[in-house]
Amino acid sequence: MKWIIDEQYDGMIIREYLQKIHGFSRRILTAVKLERKNIQVNGVEKNVRYALSAGDVLEIRFPKEKVSAALKSEKIDLDIVYEDEEVIVINKPPGMATMPSPQHVTGTLANGLIAYYRSCGRNDSTVHVVTRLDANTSGLVLIAKDRYTHSLFSEAQKAAKINRKYMAVVEGDLQAKGTIDAPIARKAGSIIEREVNDSGRRAVTHYKKLQELAGHSLVEIELETGRTHQIRVHFSNEGYPLAGDDLYGGTLQLMGRQALHCFDLSFRHPLTRRAVHLQVELPEDMKLLLQGIELKKNV
Repeated sequence: MKWIIDEQYDGMIIREYLQKIHGFSRRILTAVKLERKNIQVNGVEKNVRYALSAGDVLEIRFPKEKVSAALKSEKIDLDIVYEDEEVIVINKPPGMATMPSPQHVTGTLANGLIAYYRSCGRNDSTVHVVTRLDANTSGLVLIAKDRYTHSLFSEAQKAAKINRKYMAVVEGDLQAKGTIDAPIARKAGSIIEREVNDSGRRAVTHYKKLQELAGHSLVEIELETGRTHQIRVHFSNEGYPLAGDDLYGGTLQLMGRQALHCFDLSFRHPLTRRAVHLQVELPEDMKLLLQGIELKKNV
């Protein structure tokens, strides 16, 4: 990356310029400093204490990234909704894990991305997931292509500047709209389940009912916080578990996985500052679910 130093930054040292003006985290700055010639001013190597002058050309070279041994390159058809040099957004199908785990060693979105990066000549790129989804939740996943972009997105997440909306089918007839404000903690004795518990972290879910169905409701959801299983736990606790979510009290009669889909994603690009707003349709299994409920209603 290159910048021409503006007059207002004359005399500012490189470390301060990178951290305050361009959002470099300490970790990113440390990684850059580890190798020689990664920091240059007017083509000459400098250290982070060098005082910049107006008109200087500051160039930063990022070290090559290491791909984890857990990531296996697999050719997988990915539904790419948006892509540029720093960012890629995938519409993840249900049943696909985002990252490898002991339960999902192959067939993950991350494995597919490694193969895709290599096909594009990005042999040293690894996967930096910004907005992760459960394996059985479908929809938009935001991924940074490098550690610097990922660190900027992390700061944006802390400031609640990455917005996601979901559609879900819940069991029961919800009121028109509402907010669920209830803390969530890990359930005692389980490494997977969460529960509403006063000892947990604050979690806030906003929703509005889009359609009343036979014994169900189609709901649009927006998260104010992003706790693990937040939507599933909140609606289950309120007595309206998601269709297909047997972990939290839903039945499997009409759906084999939780009926939850991230359909809307908006963010400001961390480098270009351009606003990006993306939407995708419901996946086929949720469309069939809605059709099945309507057929049930009409019988």
